[in-house]
Amino acid sequence: MISLTWYGHSAWQIDFSGTQVLLDPFLSGNPVAPLTADEAPADFIIVTHGHGDHLGDTVAVAKRTGATVIANAEIAGWLQKRGVKTHPQHIGGGFQHPFGYVKLTIAVHGSSLPDGSYGGMPAGVLISAAGKKLYHAGDTGLFVSMELIGDEGLDVALLPIGDNYTMGPDDALRAVKLLRPRLVIPMHYNTWDLIAQDAHAWAERVRAETDTRPLVMNVGETITLE
Repeated sequence: MISLTWYGHSAWQIDFSGTQVLLDPFLSGNPVAPLTADEAPADFIIVTHGHGDHLGDTVAVAKRTGATVIANAEIAGWLQKRGVKTHPQHIGGGFQHPFGYVKLTIAVHGSSLPDGSYGGMPAGVLISAAGKKLYHAGDTGLFVSMELIGDEGLDVALLPIGDNYTMGPDDALRAVKLLRPRLVIPMHYNTWDLIAQDAHAWAERVRAETDTRPLVMNVGETITLE
């Protein structure tokens, strides 16, 4: 069984039959987060890139829970120096973790760490587990190779729609057409006024123009994949 809980922005809790995986755990400083870093469970943490609103509370949660952090080699090295257990990967590379196969994909964005050091290449994340394929796009602009990711046969795509820093609604709709997931869920919007969007209006466009089912989740809501 796989269940997904949205913590707002790009932060997700995914429960893979009891194994808890946190993605981009931006909780402290996240004005919409439904819980604190002291409450979040984690066996593994996946970080798409080094910006503070994605790396977030990785160090605090990993030290408290003993979670292994999956990230690119540069971020993993930075975390290791802070006493965090890591599993470094890189773009295009995958590894069979206890909960599923994790592959890092390209993302069109930047990446630096909180102290200004180089954070390596930003990434999206493709997870294959329990017969399902989930794609977390990270922070990204639109890129044509999304069609290749879609060729994997996606069950779920988590896509930013906030604009300014990432794809906006128009490009995110084009992304859905390239990725062709069964289900798409918008993220990285309405955290701040700068990235405010009408997710329901976007979902109506997805419904009208594609065969993908859109789902607008409330912060703190959990869904289970059938």
